[in-house]
Amino acid sequence: MRKARLIRESGDAFYHCMSRVVDKRFIFNSKEKNFFRKWMRKLEAFCGVEVVTFCLMSNHFHLLIRVPERERMARLTVEALLEMLPILYNDTQMLHIRQEIDRARASGDERWLRQILDRYESRRGDLSVFLKELKQRFTQWYNRTNNRRGTLWEDRFKSVLVEGSEQALLTMAAYIDLNPVRAGMVSDPKDYRWCGYAEAVAGRRVARRGLAIILEQTSYGVNRRITWANTATKYRLLLFGHGEEREGDPDYGVKSRKGFSQERVEAEVERGGKLSIPEILRCRVRYFCDGAVFGSVEFVNDVFESHRTRYGPNRKSGARKMRGAEWGDLRVLRDLRSGVFG
Repeated sequence: MRKARLIRESGDAFYHCMSRVVDKRFIFNSKEKNFFRKWMRKLEAFCGVEVVTFCLMSNHFHLLIRVPERERMARLTVEALLEMLPILYNDTQMLHIRQEIDRARASGDERWLRQILDRYESRRGDLSVFLKELKQRFTQWYNRTNNRRGTLWEDRFKSVLVEGSEQALLTMAAYIDLNPVRAGMVSDPKDYRWCGYAEAVAGRRVARRGLAIILEQTSYGVNRRITWANTATKYRLLLFGHGEEREGDPDYGVKSRKGFSQERVEAEVERGGKLSIPEILRCRVRYFCDGAVFGSVEFVNDVFESHRTRYGPNRKSGARKMRGAEWGDLRVLRDLRSGVFG
């Protein structure tokens, strides 16, 4: 039986969301990635969620999403809805919606008008609705384009609840943007077109806005004017281990650094070595996908207490230390005892 997702019951909430293509098929080429990204941005604007960063790989995707507190979202008015409709609908579809609104207005039935607005209101500020519509729209387009039928995705999407602190968000965002580096596809994430960091470097305002959200959660963001300059510097230092970026140079015999292999990581752990966070982000770490909740001790314990009935009476606390690196104050809810790297 499926367990309900862990959710943040008050304030804005951040989630690392992942989904993989059925049978791990490699279907995402340039055309597919471009279509997926286009609709991700459209639904982001329509649903009122915010993509902090993302990465589209050959057979799966990663999204770091902020879901605003519902009470903070203004209720839809007819005027606001009409402005939003072109984001998702073509002229014919918009005409039908406008005609229905006009009939409701002409009837003087406020309840009918509110019912129309509520149909769209229910799709806003909801993580599950955003991911469901995104995956459905991509599936419909992909199946139609490739003359296929049936399921395209493995089960429902996975999610990890992430604390809205700078340390937790920067760490998770960097892990997502470093996916193509870990896969050996590029030596620098700025060269991978289908990740949030590369979009931000290329000047996409919506991508830069996403990464700036991280700094807004802290006093750093409150006390300083948030610009791409201070966002980019701080984020890139984490991405490359405090400036230790190294590109290949055959003339001097310098090899590019793509990240550690799983065997190298396991050997390091076996002999008791501890990797730094910038180093560990170049590895595949299950905590970021299967840890359930990610953040400080206080944050993880708070989520644990708010969902206490889901756990047995023998479990007294929620926060669990992570293995294999110097994680500082970061903790997870789910303790992974084997296969942490891989």
